[in-house]
Parts: sequence; C-alpha cells; structure tokens
Amino acid sequence: MRILFIRRGRLYKSVLWLFIALFLIGLGIMASKEKNERVFAPIYQGSEKEKKIALACNVFWGEEYIPQMLEIFKDEDIKITFFAGGTWVEDFPDLLKKMEGAGHEIGSHGYSHPHPDQLSKSGNLRDMQRAEKLIYDTIQKRPKLYAPPYGEKGPAVLKAAEEQGYSFILWSIDTIDWQRPAPEVIIERVVSKAHNGAIVLMHPTEPTVKALPTMIKQLKDKGFEFVEISEIIKNVPENNETKNNEDVIK
Repeated sequence: MRILFIRRGRLYKSVLWLFIALFLIGLGIMASKEKNERVFAPIYQGSEKEKKIALACNVFWGEEYIPQMLEIFKDEDIKITFFAGGTWVEDFPDLLKKMEGAGHEIGSHGYSHPHPDQLSKSGNLRDMQRAEKLIYDTIQKRPKLYAPPYGEKGPAVLKAAEEQGYSFILWSIDTIDWQRPAPEVIIERVVSKAHNGAIVLMHPTEPTVKALPTMIKQLKDKGFEFVEISEIIKNVPENNETKNNEDVIK
C-alpha cells in the first residue's frame, strides 16, 4: 500500500510538472507571436542610419504660394511630399497636376479636414476614400501615404488608414509655419533640430516660401540629402514611435 501511494505521488508530480511545462511553452508561443505581429502605428521619421531628410507639406489652403515653392524646389533640385486635401483638389486640380508633374510625391490629407478622432472608423474611411478618388481622378495615381488632419491618431483613424492600405505619416520636426512666424524662426526650428531620417512638417505660407532657400542651403551644407517620404520610410516598420514628435498642428 505504501509503495502504491509513493507511485501515485510521483505520478501526480509528473503530471503537475507536465502541465507547468505546457503552460510555460504556451506563454512563450503567445509572446513570440505577439512580438512578430506587425503593429500598425504612426510613422514619425525614417532611418537614423542615413543622412536623409524629407519635407512634408500639408495643403488645404495657401495655393497662391505653391508656384513659388515649386520653383524653389526645381532650382534646388529636390523633391518633397505634398499631402493634398480633397476639397482643395476639387478647387485646384491643375495645381495638383503641376505638383505631380514636377516629380513631387502626392499623399492624402483626407477630404474635408475633420477631426479624425471625432469620427468613427467608417466615417474616417469615407473621408479618406473620397479624397483618394479625387486625387486618383486628377493625376491617375493612388496615394499610398496619409497625413491626418491635426495630427490626430486615435484608434478609429488608425484602423481606417490601415484598412485603406496607407502608411500613417506624422513628423519629427514641426515648422509651426501656420502661425506665420518670421522666416528666420522657421529656419532655426528646422536646422537646429535636423537629424537623420527627419520628416519636416510645413504648409504653403509666405514665411515658409521666404525661409525655404536658406533652410535648404543650410541643411545641404550639413550634408543632408532631400528625399520624398516614401523613400525615407521604406525600411522603417510601421510601429516607429519617436520622442521627437512635436505638438499637434492645424
């Protein structure tokens, strides 16, 4: 009888250790799966390994300054990424064609410039799809990049952008040019914070136009190469959070 109890005790211990081992293996598999799954999130910058920088210009107004900007970019032999708003494209399709025709990248800034975090996922999808159709009908190219109005990045707009197949673009340097500061302020904000892989947010404003030639020259003097956003983020996973992101802008 005593031998039987000993054998049963050993059996219970073996079963217990087997359950513990299986539990730990299960946890390991779950952790590994979670680690390997792609987490869709905003992209704030490109790779820090290359001395490249990208200019991102959100366009919902300021069309009077875009021809001057295009001339500057042509003279400096650089390409940037314009994020066009749908209602703006409706009003200025020929200007969008000039931007794309000059070799610049066109992304989407949504249709009506709503607060994305106040919309449902379906509301965000409708806004994105309406803008995408206008952009495609104008330049026969589908935008692959999306810059949210106000820099909002809640679950609904993130999920909508993911379903739409966009890369979700924010920034690591903010010119805050929508406040119309002096050109020297814009130059200082960008040049002093320039870093490898930076995405610089700007808008078509008069001080931006005045700041661009000097800003571009100083960045080139520092050894930066100007590229489009799709180029700067091509090796960056879409969970690239960074502490460099600035405050939300209009």
